[in-house]
Amino acid sequence: MTTAVLTDRERAAVQAYLRLLHTVRAAFDTPGGPPGAPLPPAVPPTVLAEADQALRAAGLSGSEEEFFRLLASWCPEP
Repeated sequence: MTTAVLTDRERAAVQAYLRLLHTVRAAFDTPGGPPGAPLPPAVPPTVLAEADQALRAAGLSGSEEEFFRLLASWCPEP
């Protein structure tokens, strides 16, 4: 497997995506409130905005295939 050398902006996009992923996982792993209580948003708007901005800055907005290729090269599955 070849290893890609990410630019600073690409690295920031990957890191923002990983923070977003971990935030979503944490939201679903957290027990809910009382039955019938409204659920808080799974992802705080600031976390989603950070990921969107990082993707735009790296030129990866709308280019999911390229982004996930970079993600796989930088953070491969064990």
